[in-house]
Amino acid sequence: MGKRMYVGNLSYQTTETDLTNLFESVGPVESVNIITDRDTGRSKGFGFVEMSNEDAEKAIAQFNGTELNGRALTVNE
Repeated sequence: MGKRMYVGNLSYQTTETDLTNLFESVGPVESVNIITDRDTGRSKGFGFVEMSNEDAEKAIAQFNGTELNGRALTVNE
């Protein structure tokens, strides 16, 4: 079982594929889930990425504050 990280301040245009590609530069991604509004289907601007514990620690250190699609990401456990 891996570690689940919160990824916040996402651009509404960011897709799960964008996040997967970003986090795979650190290591294998187990799952990616962007939270969407139930009524509109639009992204709520945050999601979760699951990776192994070791890779998750590296990803938090590397991507917290990094810009993606014009927004500085918030990445934490």
